[in-house]
Amino acid sequence: MRIAVFGDVHGNRFALDAVVQDIEHHQPDAWVNLGDQLFGGADPAGAWALQQALKARHGVLEVRGNTDERLGEELTATTAKRSMLEWLHGVLPERAGAYVAALPTSVTLADGMVLAAHGSPDSAWTYLLRDGDSWAGDDAVRERLGDIGQARVIVVGHSHLEHVRQLGPLTVVNAGAVSRQKDGSPLARWVLLDGGGDAWSVTFQRVAYDAEAAARWAQEHAYHGSKEAAQLREGQVTE
Repeated sequence: MRIAVFGDVHGNRFALDAVVQDIEHHQPDAWVNLGDQLFGGADPAGAWALQQALKARHGVLEVRGNTDERLGEELTATTAKRSMLEWLHGVLPERAGAYVAALPTSVTLADGMVLAAHGSPDSAWTYLLRDGDSWAGDDAVRERLGDIGQARVIVVGHSHLEHVRQLGPLTVVNAGAVSRQKDGSPLARWVLLDGGGDAWSVTFQRVAYDAEAAARWAQEHAYHGSKEAAQLREGQVTE
């Protein structure tokens, strides 16, 4: 079975369009979206429409990310990222926030052999494979996994950094991110899982896209557009 996994689109329609074309070229049997679909400023409404079309066309399995949860929150004076969320609610369809916030924390496929989540199997906020600026140790990863049933592959996003770890019979993968990179390269990322049962291969994919066009869109339209544009051009997220 060939499974295409992508996530952390962060409202970047330009990067997602390139990733979709690349995935379709590989003709996978299943698609998985790891969440954080909309929180970003390179045409998030277009990114929403494309992800909805993909779900209809390919039956994409979706999980919710931490920023998807934010989009479902009631905005108050103390809401983190409130100004960005207000802008997003203004440009997205009314139902988008509630939709992504209601997605499951994890999904399984390939008869339970593959489990996909945004952060960890039971939390969109937990970094499964990271401790601050470094990779977590094996014992820490095992503790964060919790009950994974019979899964032989765990694939997550959230950190925006590609990684693969072998823990005995278990393969743990971070798929990287479609947008908002953290390594100085603007290339969009996704991962192809190929196999079945206990035997799976992991192939990371990097896709060039028109980051300059995305940056121009952000500069002209997005909240804090200059910051968003710089991040897209440089492939380096700044808090």
